[in-house]
Amino acid sequence: MTGEKIRTLRKDHGPSKDEGLLEPDEEAATGTFTAPKTSNKSRASKIFSNHKLIKSPSTQQQHNQHAQSNAKTSSLQTSDVIDDNNKNPLLRTGPDFPVHECVFKGDVRRLSSLIRTQSIAQKDIHGNTPLHLAVMMGHKECAHLLLAHNAPVKVKNAQGWSPLAEAISYGDRQMITALLRKLKQQSRESVEDKRPKLLKALKELGDFYLELHWDFQSWVPLLSRILPSDACKIYKQGLNIRLDTTLTDFTDMKCQRGDLSFIFNGNAVPSESFVVLDNEQRVYQRIHHEESEMETEEEVDILMSSDVYSATLSTKSITFSRAQTGWLFREDKTERVGNFLADFYSVNGLVLESRKRREHLSEEDILRNKAIMESLSKGGNLIEQNFEPVRRQSLTPPSPNIISWEEYITADNGKPPHLGRELVCKESKKNFKATIAMSQDFPWASNRC
Repeated sequence: MTGEKIRTLRKDHGPSKDEGLLEPDEEAATGTFTAPKTSNKSRASKIFSNHKLIKSPSTQQQHNQHAQSNAKTSSLQTSDVIDDNNKNPLLRTGPDFPVHECVFKGDVRRLSSLIRTQSIAQKDIHGNTPLHLAVMMGHKECAHLLLAHNAPVKVKNAQGWSPLAEAISYGDRQMITALLRKLKQQSRESVEDKRPKLLKALKELGDFYLELHWDFQSWVPLLSRILPSDACKIYKQGLNIRLDTTLTDFTDMKCQRGDLSFIFNGNAVPSESFVVLDNEQRVYQRIHHEESEMETEEEVDILMSSDVYSATLSTKSITFSRAQTGWLFREDKTERVGNFLADFYSVNGLVLESRKRREHLSEEDILRNKAIMESLSKGGNLIEQNFEPVRRQSLTPPSPNIISWEEYITADNGKPPHLGRELVCKESKKNFKATIAMSQDFPWASNRC
C-alpha cells in the first residue's frame, strides 16, 4: 500500500470531525485503514493482504502462495482489530507504523518526508501516537516537528496518559511549555469548529426556564449546615443562555454570597459572546482568551511541582433500579420533591478510577504538596501556606533508552516496555452511589424567559 493509497483511504473513510458537540475532538484522526461497507472479516483480510504486498516482491510464485493461503487470511477475525480504553481503533496485525518507527529512532529527516503522506495522529498497538514516543524518548526535534504540523496533544494512550503528562515525567521545561501552548491552541480551535453546530442545536432546542437546587451533605453532625448550597436559575431563549447564581466564593468554611449572572450570547462575535455580570455592583466583564507569558510560565511551574493525575469515570457496569422503602413490607419509593410527586431510582456501579504519577517530584515537593492538601481539607487556603511557585528548572534526563524498536512493537498489546523515567504510580478505585428523583409532572420547558 503506497503512501498515496493510505492517504486516500484515510480521507474517504476517516472518522467525522463533527463527532461530539461540546468536547474537543481530541482523538478523531487515528488513521485507520478500513472501509465502512465491508464486513470485519473481509476488512481485516484486506489489511493483511496489503501488508504482505509491501513486505514481499510481487513475483508469480509469491502470488500463487498468496492465493493458496487466501483461506487462512480470510479467517482473520475481528479480534485482530481492537480498541484501546480511549475508543480508538488499533490494528494488531495491520500495517507497520513508519512514522512511529522513525520517531522512535530519532530519524528527523525521514519523519519530515513521511509527515506529508502519513497520519501523525495514528495510534500504535500500545495506544501511543508519534508525539507520545517523541516526548517519552526525549527526541526534541521530532516532537517540535510534529507540533509544527499540529499533532494532537489532548490524546491518551492505553495507560491513560497524554503527551503532556509524559513530558512532565521526562522533566524538560521547554518541551512542557511547547506542549501546553499547543494544547490550549488546539482546544480553542476545537471549540470554534464546534460553535456552528452548538448554535444550530440551541436554535432547534425550545426555550425554557429551569431552577437547579444543589447542596453538599456530610456525616459529621451540623457540618452540612455550613457547607455550600445554592439555587441556580437557567434561562434559554433563542441562541442565548443565562445562568444566575448567588454563591460567589467558599473559603475558610464560609460562604460568600452575591448576585452573579453568566450570559452566553450566540448572536455576538466569539470574543464578545461570554459575559459575567455582577448585579450588585452593576459591573460586567467580557471573558475571552488573553494569556500573558508570565501566566504560562507560572502554570508550567505548577505542573512540574505537582502530581500528574489521570481519572476515568467507568460506566460499564452501571445499573438503575427503583429505590425501595419500608422495613417489613418493601415498596417502591415515591416522595414529593418540592411541589412534584417523584419516583426514586438508585444508581449503582459507577466507578472512578484514578492514577497519579510523581517520579518527577522531589521529597520536598511531596511533603509540601501533602501539607497544602491537609490545610485545604481543613478549610485553609494557599496564602496560609506561603505557597509561591518557584521557577522550576529542567530535570536531569532519564537513562538513555536501550529498548529496540522490534522489542517495543512486538510487546503484548497495551503493555509496552517502559520508556522514559522510572515510573512511580499509584492507582485507586472508588465506587459511587447516586439517587435520582424523576417526576412526569415536572415542567422541563416553558415559554417564560
